[in-house]
Amino acid sequence: MKTGRKDAESSAHARPTPVQAAWLKRGVSQPGGKLPLFDNDGKAISRRTIISCIEAGWAERWLDNPVKPDWLVCRLTPEGYDAVGSEAPKSASSTD
Repeated sequence: MKTGRKDAESSAHARPTPVQAAWLKRGVSQPGGKLPLFDNDGKAISRRTIISCIEAGWAERWLDNPVKPDWLVCRLTPEGYDAVGSEAPKSASSTD
């Protein structure tokens, strides 16, 4: 039965697609690894991209937005930094 979730072993060796990598890279320079909700042209990041990165372990839900509860506010995980070839800051491995 296909669940849509990757098992831990396969996602540990997976690499992000170009679209996923571009989104993840934008969080590298942001405080706390915050990932953007919108691209450089103001278009919303695809929910599919966000969910797939969460499922792969490269991003995690960070904050709930009470005004827009359907928005997925995320940040990079240490695995996300690694997936785009960056080193996670020391604070990225802690649970804030």
